[in-house]
Amino acid sequence: MPNASVIISPSGNSALRVASTLADKEAGWRLVHHLARLVDSSRVPGVECVIPTYDAALIEIDPIDVSLDRLRDYLEHVVEDLDADQPLTQTPRTFDVPVLYDLDGELDLQDVADAQGLSAAEIVRLHSEPTYVVRCLGAPGGSPMLDGPPFPHPVPRLAKPRPHVPQGVVSVAGRQATITPAAAPGGWRLVGRTPLTVLDLKAEPFVPYEPGDLIRFRPIGRDEYEALRGTRMVAR
Repeated sequence: MPNASVIISPSGNSALRVASTLADKEAGWRLVHHLARLVDSSRVPGVECVIPTYDAALIEIDPIDVSLDRLRDYLEHVVEDLDADQPLTQTPRTFDVPVLYDLDGELDLQDVADAQGLSAAEIVRLHSEPTYVVRCLGAPGGSPMLDGPPFPHPVPRLAKPRPHVPQGVVSVAGRQATITPAAAPGGWRLVGRTPLTVLDLKAEPFVPYEPGDLIRFRPIGRDEYEALRGTRMVAR
């Protein structure tokens, strides 16, 4: 019998999507990440990659080694033993991220403020006050995907994305916030920069945080930004 807490459906001929059906969104987020970690740690034969998001996980396979039907049977069995009430980690790490906010108008902070009907200083306050949970890792380079700050309205994306967004930019869009670990095109609104090095291809893992960890943004001035430039992002 299918599990009532998830829907498992094919995504092409070499992947399954496991989506939470729980009404409690926090529990659904925990459930799919518990499942992803279990599949990863169990080294299930034929599984190539597991990508958990906010409420679903995509599990990619090598069809030569395992069939989608066999993997579905396995997932329906193991998900019954997962406890969505358990935190992802008993001791989440906190990452303090210094941010030089865009008070000089080089980026999009003032545009965000105007759209929200607030001052730039109020946007900085609202963005830097919360403690954010890393919900999942996104593109580019393992960006920490966070719930957005408590702005009055969702933040619209740029009508025309930038062809180049430098690494270290702190940005918002919709009801989400993130840091850009690697340069890439992007349409999010840029509100500041961190001097920290987030992505390190010589390290293992490449980024220091994982889903369930915490991030706090801390406003800094230009002198501190220059003094911290290139410092590796680490938990406090």
